[in-house]
Amino acid sequence: MKCLSSCFIVAVLLSLTGMLPLSSLAQSVPARTASMALGSGPGVHSPNSPITPLPERVDVVPWALLTAVRMRDGRKGPRPVFNAQQLALHFRLQRVQGFMMPLEPGEKQNHFLLSAVPLTCSFCIPGGPESMVEVFTRTAVKYTTEPLAVEGKFEVLEDDSNGMYYRMTHAVSVR
Repeated sequence: MKCLSSCFIVAVLLSLTGMLPLSSLAQSVPARTASMALGSGPGVHSPNSPITPLPERVDVVPWALLTAVRMRDGRKGPRPVFNAQQLALHFRLQRVQGFMMPLEPGEKQNHFLLSAVPLTCSFCIPGGPESMVEVFTRTAVKYTTEPLAVEGKFEVLEDDSNGMYYRMTHAVSVR
């Protein structure tokens, strides 16, 4: 499962940068792992990690809510099934905190992923697409390895071509 999650994250990154259509990932998954559910919830932030876990905050959408996604078989493969609480977030102003994962080189970023666990941590196990939010900011945000909180229009994506489940647009960095 660890390899499947890591492979999925790499495929999502390649897909978002236009280097790989996400549909090709499904064709390359070995038959013995094809029946496994994609994603692995929020991932695991190891106690051995030198990176401090996300602080508890009451003013952000909790990752426990975002990662409680069920899967169903669809015409194009597995599809997410969101609960009423998750759907209630759609097209509403929300705050999310996580670890920044740039999609382009550079000190400042307008398009990046926020993850429930730091993807740069070699002790941590990354989660699946339910543990990430694709973020588009109004103004560039300086890259950081520290937890980052953003506020913007939140979208729940039921059939995203890149395999993402959540997106935030018009986002701004908040304390």
